[in-house]
Amino acid sequence: MCLAIPGKILKIDGNSALVDFDGIKQNVIIALIQNPEIGKYIIVHAGYAIEMMNEKEAMEAIEQWREIAEDQDLNLTDII
Repeated sequence: MCLAIPGKILKIDGNSALVDFDGIKQNVIIALIQNPEIGKYIIVHAGYAIEMMNEKEAMEAIEQWREIAEDQDLNLTDII
């Protein structure tokens, strides 16, 4: 199964970006997406940004991840 997590780009440095996953910040590779911008949301899988997404969709997906984590008695850091 493939898990992809939405996150918000905070900072861009070449082909890498600092991304906020609902309070958890990680560096990811953004070389696979076109025109990444600070403040935009992306889908990340295995450390690579694979798609851009709009903020509404990102917020809905993040809420679903929160619910999954809560149902499984996990912290969001266990999933990301």
